[in-house]
Amino acid sequence: MRLILLGAPGAGKGTVAKRLTAIDGSVQISTGDILRAAVKEGTELGKQAEAAMKAGDLVSDDLIMGIMGERLLQDDCKAGFLLDGFPRTIPQAEALKVLLAKLGIQLQAAVNLDVPKEVILDRLTTRRTCMDCGAIYNVKSSPTKVEGVCDKCGGKVVQRDDETEEAISNRLDVYNQKTAPLADFYRKEGLLLDVNSTSSDTVVTAIQAHIGA
Repeated sequence: MRLILLGAPGAGKGTVAKRLTAIDGSVQISTGDILRAAVKEGTELGKQAEAAMKAGDLVSDDLIMGIMGERLLQDDCKAGFLLDGFPRTIPQAEALKVLLAKLGIQLQAAVNLDVPKEVILDRLTTRRTCMDCGAIYNVKSSPTKVEGVCDKCGGKVVQRDDETEEAISNRLDVYNQKTAPLADFYRKEGLLLDVNSTSSDTVVTAIQAHIGA
């Protein structure tokens, strides 16, 4: 599979990506992942990204696209890839189009996970994260065995500051302003697949049917 996963915070991009990668060995790629990997590997672009982050600056689109180009050429991407939450803006989408053409890679679809705001608020305000290992729980659907204690490592499980109702509403406003227009971009490219994302099963089935997997 060669897909882009679009959707607001809490739309389920990570969950869907894990389900899809298990099907055919595709790899899940996010901006954060490739930046951290490039910094860790000490590539020239990684060093530039590290310098920008240490200075408190945003990593430029040109730098991100350079690192993305390196990532897509790695062997594990030959089986396919899922871009999780990238691109985030129209300029990034345009740059990605140029990059993929240069690499001779054809996207199969840009999947837009459509979820009502009330569902997103419920998902994220009830989510809890381990401060030590990063394990994710939900106080309704998958709580810890002992309240506030991680089942996996015994670390402290908390509600993240950016997952309060006020913070989530702000994140959704930013998403709607900057990232939501990507749906129209990929619709014009003939690549958009809109899917109701209240169920990951529904999303996976719709994607498989769309790309003939």
